[in-house]
Amino acid sequence: MSRFFSEKYRHLTPYTPGEQPKNRRFVKLNTNESPYSPSPLAREYAAKAAESLQLYCDPDCTALTEKLAALYGIEKENILFTNGSDEALNFAFMAFCDDAHPAVFPDITYGFYPVFAQINNLPYREIPLRDDFTVDVDDYCGVNKTVFIANPNAPTGIALPLSEIERIVISNPDNIVVVDEAYVDFGAESAVSLITKYDNLIVTQTFSKSRSLAGGRLGMALACAEVIRDLNTVKYSTNPYNVNSVTQAAGLGALTDDEYFRHNCAEIMENRAYLTDELSHLGFITTDSSTTFVFAKHPDLDGGQLYLDLKERGVLIRHFTLDRIRDYNRITVGTREQLDILLKHIKDILGGTP
Repeated sequence: MSRFFSEKYRHLTPYTPGEQPKNRRFVKLNTNESPYSPSPLAREYAAKAAESLQLYCDPDCTALTEKLAALYGIEKENILFTNGSDEALNFAFMAFCDDAHPAVFPDITYGFYPVFAQINNLPYREIPLRDDFTVDVDDYCGVNKTVFIANPNAPTGIALPLSEIERIVISNPDNIVVVDEAYVDFGAESAVSLITKYDNLIVTQTFSKSRSLAGGRLGMALACAEVIRDLNTVKYSTNPYNVNSVTQAAGLGALTDDEYFRHNCAEIMENRAYLTDELSHLGFITTDSSTTFVFAKHPDLDGGQLYLDLKERGVLIRHFTLDRIRDYNRITVGTREQLDILLKHIKDILGGTP
């Protein structure tokens, strides 16, 4: 770092995104991107919007907001669109955490949570998952802090039932509870139905996974109107034009093409079951995933070495170095062809084939 870097950030450990290789073609199963391109309507709408890029984008995302409100059966005032759900999460840290309202979240979860807390100079506490990597809901009931729960969790893939999420929300009436639903479309229960029932609940979602727009950077926060106004205060104090015109148009096309969205989600869930079964036959232990990835370890393989061996063979998966999960790898669910390539290489590694 330079000698000019602010002292307040000198000990900041930034989030490490998954590898995006540029010098070699890989079977890329490391960043939970959809294996399917955006819907034809999303691409068509985006191309049309690109013709007017000399103009500023709509800061209110009006068309997009109206479409989502109709689709979800909520009011426009319950919605804030953001530059990926990461921005929505960061707004929540900024708006609802301080010395009197520290953040709390699991010790094994989305790696951006501690980064958001640190960069905003906010106190936080990490609560250990159980030995089986499940969230102990009792740890969050009446905790009287701002709660962040990824549901399903990442990188474990395990989901809590809606009744347990509601129990956390009910027990913390004077604190915001943020439910990060990046992977909710792949088998978990959404808490969106609760946002008009509880004024302390924020649900964040993303178009990156189920709607194939990871490169577009589009997410949203869903909450009661008063809380959305709070988040808008932060937004309009930082970046009013946070969602560009092309992304807004692509998002509108993706929401309009609901059949394409549902088909791709079903395909990914089917491929996830296939990958889980095949890995189990090879001796792997996996968690019960409700996401676009499988979290797996093999009793005879070092997790880090498996990652390196597969990378050498042209297949990228994600390995984490935290002590509790260093034997595991997170494997994105790709197409059947991609998964068969992965499985062939794993069989070769297990069999000692160079």
